[in-house]
Amino acid sequence: MNDYKKILVAIDFSDYGNIVINQAKHLAGKLNAELSVIHVLDNIPMPDTPYGTIITLSVQSGDPLLEAEKNKFNQVCDDLGVISTGRWLIWGKPQEEITGLAAKEKIDLIIVGSHGHHGLAALMGSTAKGVIFNAECDVLTVHLKDNQ
Repeated sequence: MNDYKKILVAIDFSDYGNIVINQAKHLAGKLNAELSVIHVLDNIPMPDTPYGTIITLSVQSGDPLLEAEKNKFNQVCDDLGVISTGRWLIWGKPQEEITGLAAKEKIDLIIVGSHGHHGLAALMGSTAKGVIFNAECDVLTVHLKDNQ
């Protein structure tokens, strides 16, 4: 097994998000690794903002949807004990932003949740699938079941 010292967990605020977060926290603790968190905004409008824009967490935007996302994100990071330099809220395409940040920050392991869709959903792809095939580091997928 690799010596994982820098772990990045990708969160999405879904109903299953805490399962992925708890697995990341547990593994980082066991390995005495630095834990960082990324949330990619792809579901709220961001006018005049190009993909890849890092959202400043300490400055009020005046946009209620963005402020709600920032508050949720900061609460998760606070609960995990993640320092401010290990928090990334980015506007863009999830798989691109996650893998790009991981390469830039020299992350050893990315942790993402995966629903393991079948049929049409599997053909369309998912964030986890995109991260697995494009990451330069190892990727751990936390299998999420509908009955969890």
